[in-house]
Amino acid sequence: MDLNWYKSFFHGVALDFWRKVISPDQTRAEVDFLERSLSLQPGARVLDVPCGFGRHAVELAARGFRVTAVDLSEEAISEAQERTEAAGLTVEWIQADMRDLPWRSEFDAAYCFGNSFGYLEPAGTSAFVHAMARALKPGARLALDSGMTAESILPGLRERDWMQIEDIFFLEENRYHVDQSCIETTYTFVRNGETTIQTGLHWVYTVRELCSLLAEAGFRTVTTFSSLDGIAFQLGSPYLILLAEKILRI
Repeated sequence: MDLNWYKSFFHGVALDFWRKVISPDQTRAEVDFLERSLSLQPGARVLDVPCGFGRHAVELAARGFRVTAVDLSEEAISEAQERTEAAGLTVEWIQADMRDLPWRSEFDAAYCFGNSFGYLEPAGTSAFVHAMARALKPGARLALDSGMTAESILPGLRERDWMQIEDIFFLEENRYHVDQSCIETTYTFVRNGETTIQTGLHWVYTVRELCSLLAEAGFRTVTTFSSLDGIAFQLGSPYLILLAEKILRI
């Protein structure tokens, strides 16, 4: 398994596919949830990691929040910068590894949305969570989402699945590494007769393991949901939203 898969994955047709999957209405609904659940006050400073091409960050900036957004993908950051310039908005865009967060107690809230939690191996994920904790003020909230917790993904994990979004055909083939608690996925994108094959990894945690990981970094889990409208998370829920609060000064 290539632990550095994410360094080359997010460009070209892969980013085009994810642009097409999520509608503007979905983004607005997710930002409505973030604004409410993170208890954002006017002008709050918010950290978005990893931000992708900035769909949440741009919407939050349009609502008057001060957003810093971090992602490793040069293509995604460049597009995000163009979007904010075109809209006359201000977002601090930073191209960096999600573990490389230099701030200490500077942000009022943070989020990790877009099912990107678990891209790193366990040690890397722990480093990311600790970096997020350092960046937040005591009492600040963190929101993260995932469709890859053990309670969500393992009961119905499909070996193969496919879909079509506009002109892109998408096939995923999954292999679960039991000894690593990791799903290795081969993605095949077909567009205009051209085929691109890429591989990604996603480490799987139970909700208890996830809460313990956060606690080690100085967070207290506040609640878990299975939807943006606040339905409680349970076994078999396809989607987890976890809210946590920083309780330690680290």
